[in-house]
Amino acid sequence: MPGEEVLRLGFSPCPNDTFLFGPLVLGLFPARRRYQPLIEDVEALNQRAMREPLPISKLSFAAFVYLLDRYQLLPVGAALGFGCGPVLVAREEKPLSGPVAVPGRFTTATFLLRLYDPEVPVVEMRYDQILPAVERGQVPAGVLIHEGRFVYAKRGLKLLKDLGAFWEEETGAPIPLGGIFVKRDLPSEVKRDVLLDLRQSLSLAQQDYEAVASWVRAHAREMEEGVIRRHIEIFVNRFTEDLGEEGRGAVRSLLEFAVKKGFIKTFPEDFLWEENP
Repeated sequence: MPGEEVLRLGFSPCPNDTFLFGPLVLGLFPARRRYQPLIEDVEALNQRAMREPLPISKLSFAAFVYLLDRYQLLPVGAALGFGCGPVLVAREEKPLSGPVAVPGRFTTATFLLRLYDPEVPVVEMRYDQILPAVERGQVPAGVLIHEGRFVYAKRGLKLLKDLGAFWEEETGAPIPLGGIFVKRDLPSEVKRDVLLDLRQSLSLAQQDYEAVASWVRAHAREMEEGVIRRHIEIFVNRFTEDLGEEGRGAVRSLLEFAVKKGFIKTFPEDFLWEENP
């Protein structure tokens, strides 16, 4: 509609995000709202949310811990599940002896590493730079997310710890990695329209992958089609379609861990935006 506010929309270049948002950004259906996409690494989006919150943004759940007063989680679009967490890798299978490269202070990957080993020193790098840095011996070990977790073995690196499995063993819950969040102060009708647009975008991508395939490939760090498809299969799952009670419980578990560890004092019950609360 003429004069309608354009909503800035942040998401990452990872295949699960470009798959989800592809139909919306490419104009494959008449969206209920107008959007201006901003594609950045998830840690860059985490950092941006701390200083200038976008109306809608992909964020790490670990970053959400510090943004509970600004954002609410949408029940669609989450990267959450079993067997899809970050992995700690090295060139050799031996105890950690130096700094671990992590994909950013506010990522869930770093949060999990801190739960696993609170004392290990870390060095922050952009997520796609970590695997090459470990390969070169620039750092003794690194935490891999996104496509990196699918290719490290072929690149000769060894698994030291599956941090997603560690979380699952500790909690019995799927690991909440990242989600789609809306600013708390957006009107309810806007939040509802955004949610409906995301649902339709995801549904169309699932019905016709080829309609978004070139868009997804254009932004992927690992260009091999098999890796891209595997990434989407793992990270776009039933929790992406709707968190459901199990997904909501997993997010609550992470927030409870944050309280237990002293990161926050408490969290609001309305951390999730509901269509019909």
